Amino acid sequence: MKRILLTLSYNGTNYHGWQRQPNGITVQETVEKGLFKVLGVKTPVQGCSRTDAGVHARMFCCHLDCADNIPKDAFLKGLNSVLPNDIGVLDCKTVGNDFHARFNAKGKTYIYNIYNSSVKDPFLMPFVWQIERPLNIDRMNNFCKSIVGTHDFYGFSSSGRTVEDTVRTVTRCETERDGDFIKLKITADGFLYNMVRIIVGTAVEISDGRLEENCANEVFVTKNRENAGITAPPQGLFLEKVYY
Repeated sequence: MKRILLTLSYNGTNYHGWQRQPNGITVQETVEKGLFKVLGVKTPVQGCSRTDAGVHARMFCCHLDCADNIPKDAFLKGLNSVLPNDIGVLDCKTVGNDFHARFNAKGKTYIYNIYNSSVKDPFLMPFVWQIERPLNIDRMNNFCKSIVGTHDFYGFSSSGRTVEDTVRTVTRCETERDGDFIKLKITADGFLYNMVRIIVGTAVEISDGRLEENCANEVFVTKNRENAGITAPPQGLFLEKVYY
């Protein structure tokens, strides 16, 4: 047996997130069904994180154990041929048997896309949060700067979190505008449940003047979710890169 690291890309619109669950179709379940068609045996995969329903990934990593006699090119071609068009396998490589897609990850980068326009574009809607009112990038960036560093992000997460340690280190957080498109990019050593979406929602409320630019300090100290902003909708969120 050998351990393989798969690198995927997927459009999460039609899925209830990555992780297998009884109440909806997930990316993990779909990939495992594809592996069964290619390998002929049930093959569980372990993902690098748990993306929410409707969230997308340009780079998502998972590992699996399988027989060691499958050529790489044939495996990639075969798996891609049986997966739906909204999931693609970009690469696969052999890793050590002690490798774990989640626990060996050193960090991740997420990007959140906002469409800041009153014009409805049906081809964008599955991939952006449309906000018609003008947003203040300077206020949003002042907030982004305030969360860079090592902090307790308990107040920037939802109750569905499954970990006790809520301290994370954000190495980069910034917002940039390109015409009607606003992109918030954040890199950290790890993320809590709904952390990025709450950070985005907070940045938007700061832009609107409903929250102060330095409100993160209060959230860090009080650990009170109510002191942060709303949870941004899922469709604008992309897992951009995983670091090993």
